[in-house]
Amino acid sequence: MNNIYTSKFKNAKSKKSSNSVSKIFSKVLISVIFFLVSMIYINFNSTNKELFKKYFFEENFNFNYFTNLYNKYFGEILPPSEDIKDDKMVFNETMTYKNIEKYQDGYSLEVEQNELIPILQSGLIVFVGEKENYGNTIIIQGIDGVDIWYSNVNLEGYKLYDYVEKGKVLGSSTDSHINLVFNKNGTYLGYEEYIN
Repeated sequence: MNNIYTSKFKNAKSKKSSNSVSKIFSKVLISVIFFLVSMIYINFNSTNKELFKKYFFEENFNFNYFTNLYNKYFGEILPPSEDIKDDKMVFNETMTYKNIEKYQDGYSLEVEQNELIPILQSGLIVFVGEKENYGNTIIIQGIDGVDIWYSNVNLEGYKLYDYVEKGKVLGSSTDSHINLVFNKNGTYLGYEEYIN
């Protein structure tokens, strides 16, 4: 009797494992097919290649939109985030500053040197590097569709294309001010307009 129960339990467990492997395999297969079709389309003629280059490398491609679309129809590639241990520092404070002034397309905030800078909106890091008139800059494409530029900030523990969460530490200020720019589809937003 006990052997029959154990046998049924093992069969159910192996079917569950088989279904899980099958789902992962089908997601990988769909991704490979999508990639191959994309590469064929891009290499079909030079116009497609130029459009691809312009849209992905010269303009700001919306990775979050396609990630959400993929997850909606095919499910998440990685396990849910609650299953992944996160060892980054937790930091749930608002941005503190002494003074704010208009600067270029954004704003300059006067802060303490080495002030911890919180992430204002969850999203994907789409740029890390130098920007003219801004210096060291990190751009996060927010889940709300707004690109937030953080300048004069030392990035801590993140790299390009990392997903970052609102309220956690992005980095620390390099001097007594940081610059913020809020851009939604080519339109620059005011600081108060975005924060509120």
